[in-house]
Amino acid sequence: MEGKILIFADVREKHSGVVKALYDEGALIELKALPIGDFLCSSRVAVEVKRAGDFVNSIIDGRLLLQLKELKENFERPVLLIEGSEEKDIYSIRNVHPNAIRGMLATIAVSYGIPIIYSKNPKDTAGLLVAIAKRERGAKHPQPSMHPQKPATLAQQQEYIIASLPGIEAKLAKSLLQKFGSAAEIINATEEQLQKVELIGPKKAAEIRKVLDSEYR
Repeated sequence: MEGKILIFADVREKHSGVVKALYDEGALIELKALPIGDFLCSSRVAVEVKRAGDFVNSIIDGRLLLQLKELKENFERPVLLIEGSEEKDIYSIRNVHPNAIRGMLATIAVSYGIPIIYSKNPKDTAGLLVAIAKRERGAKHPQPSMHPQKPATLAQQQEYIIASLPGIEAKLAKSLLQKFGSAAEIINATEEQLQKVELIGPKKAAEIRKVLDSEYR
């Protein structure tokens, strides 16, 4: 185990094919509910993976820049990896003008300073993640950590705490904090109160209360 490369993978990537490919590459994988990014290759490198279709969709619905902003605020070396295939590319997924996609790529690379790399498929993605992790290990950077390397502001620490609750992502954590005003108020909220926040239904509210109320064993 000592010689293996450790990579943290978000639990939502479990069935993406990348996790299996990482195992095949000989990496040691830990599945975590990551509040930011899809894969952590070291304490300073977080990778956001977008499949070609999701990349274009996230441009349309405005998610992409928000996700990358959070990535850049919390990690010293954020990376965007776009996974496609030989048959499809980001210019042929949906009816989006190529100049809009080029403009977004330019914004990410120049305005945000985030490198963009491409892969053909999950196996290729896994190979790139292992290469990044090996480079980080060779450069003596610490292995992945659930806590970002950059010092967090008070607001970011609060968001991190709430984003660790089941089914809560970074954007929803912000919505909860804006609604309740503090992390303590969220922790003390009833299921009915939690459900007053958009995207939190009875099942998610029950899961949150279960985690908070169950006896530790």
